[in-house]
Amino acid sequence: MKRLEDVDVEVSNGEMDDQEILAYIHYLKDKFKNETLSSLKLNIDGDYVDMHYHLIPTPFERIRRITGYLVGTLDRFNDAKRAEERDRVKHAVK
Repeated sequence: MKRLEDVDVEVSNGEMDDQEILAYIHYLKDKFKNETLSSLKLNIDGDYVDMHYHLIPTPFERIRRITGYLVGTLDRFNDAKRAEERDRVKHAVK
Protein backbone atom coordinates (compact mmCIF):
# COMPACT_ATOMS: atom_id res chain seq x y z
CA MET A 1 0.00 0.00 0.00
CA LYS A 2 1.25 3.48 -0.82
CA ARG A 3 0.06 7.00 -0.15
CA LEU A 4 -0.36 9.54 -2.95
CA GLU A 5 -1.98 12.98 -2.51
CA ASP A 6 -3.26 12.06 0.99
CA VAL A 7 -4.98 8.93 -0.39
CA ASP A 8 -4.12 5.36 0.67
CA VAL A 9 -3.72 3.38 -2.57
CA GLU A 10 -3.57 -0.38 -3.02
CA VAL A 11 -3.00 -2.04 -6.41
CA SER A 12 -3.72 -5.75 -6.83
CA ASN A 13 -3.23 -8.29 -9.65
CA GLY A 14 -0.48 -6.30 -11.34
CA GLU A 15 1.55 -3.13 -11.22
CA MET A 16 0.67 0.45 -12.05
CA ASP A 17 2.94 3.49 -12.19
CA ASP A 18 2.30 6.53 -10.02
CA GLN A 19 1.21 8.67 -12.99
CA GLU A 20 -1.64 6.29 -13.83
CA ILE A 21 -2.68 6.01 -10.18
CA LEU A 22 -2.76 9.82 -9.95
CA ALA A 23 -5.04 9.90 -13.00
CA TYR A 24 -7.56 7.67 -11.16
CA ILE A 25 -7.26 9.82 -8.02
CA HIS A 26 -7.88 13.04 -9.99
CA TYR A 27 -10.84 11.43 -11.78
CA LEU A 28 -12.51 10.57 -8.47
CA LYS A 29 -11.70 13.95 -6.89
CA ASP A 30 -13.30 15.70 -9.89
CA LYS A 31 -16.33 13.42 -9.80
CA PHE A 32 -16.92 13.85 -6.03
CA LYS A 33 -15.92 17.50 -5.48
CA ASN A 34 -17.77 17.88 -2.17
CA GLU A 35 -16.25 14.82 -0.52
CA THR A 36 -12.75 13.75 0.48
CA LEU A 37 -11.20 10.65 -1.06
CA SER A 38 -9.47 8.68 1.71
CA SER A 39 -8.60 5.34 0.12
CA LEU A 40 -8.53 3.72 -3.30
CA LYS A 41 -8.15 0.05 -4.22
CA LEU A 42 -7.36 -0.70 -7.86
CA ASN A 43 -7.83 -4.29 -9.04
CA ILE A 44 -6.29 -4.94 -12.46
CA ASP A 45 -8.35 -7.42 -14.50
CA GLY A 46 -6.79 -7.71 -17.95
CA ASP A 47 -7.67 -4.54 -19.87
CA TYR A 48 -10.00 -3.36 -17.11
CA VAL A 49 -9.40 -1.79 -13.72
CA ASP A 50 -11.96 -2.12 -10.92
CA MET A 51 -11.97 0.83 -8.53
CA HIS A 52 -13.10 0.52 -4.93
CA TYR A 53 -12.90 3.79 -3.04
CA HIS A 54 -13.88 5.32 0.29
CA LEU A 55 -15.16 8.89 0.56
CA ILE A 56 -15.43 11.07 3.65
CA PRO A 57 -18.35 13.52 3.45
CA THR A 58 -17.55 17.19 3.96
CA PRO A 59 -18.90 18.38 7.30
CA PHE A 60 -21.39 21.21 7.23
CA GLU A 61 -22.97 23.51 9.75
CA ARG A 62 -26.70 23.27 10.15
CA ILE A 63 -28.38 26.66 9.79
CA ARG A 64 -31.88 27.27 11.10
CA ARG A 65 -34.25 30.21 10.97
CA ILE A 66 -34.96 31.23 14.56
CA THR A 67 -36.90 34.35 15.50
CA GLY A 68 -36.27 35.89 12.09
CA TYR A 69 -32.51 35.20 12.00
CA LEU A 70 -30.49 32.55 10.19
CA VAL A 71 -28.26 30.98 12.84
CA GLY A 72 -26.17 27.89 13.39
CA THR A 73 -26.05 28.11 17.18
CA LEU A 74 -27.53 30.36 19.83
CA ASP A 75 -24.24 31.29 21.45
CA ARG A 76 -24.21 34.78 19.89
CA PHE A 77 -27.77 35.62 21.04
CA ASN A 78 -28.23 38.04 23.92
CA ASP A 79 -30.49 37.17 26.88
CA ALA A 80 -33.62 38.67 25.26
CA LYS A 81 -33.20 36.66 22.02
CA ARG A 82 -32.49 33.49 24.02
CA ALA A 83 -35.71 34.04 25.99
CA GLU A 84 -37.62 34.66 22.74
CA GLU A 85 -36.32 31.37 21.32
CA ARG A 86 -37.08 29.49 24.55
CA ASP A 87 -40.68 30.81 24.70
CA ARG A 88 -41.62 30.21 21.05
CA VAL A 89 -44.03 27.44 20.05
CA LYS A 90 -42.17 24.44 18.66
CA HIS A 91 -44.04 22.13 16.31
CA ALA A 92 -43.42 18.40 16.22
CA VAL A 93 -43.03 16.48 12.97
CA LYS A 94 -45.31 13.43 12.71
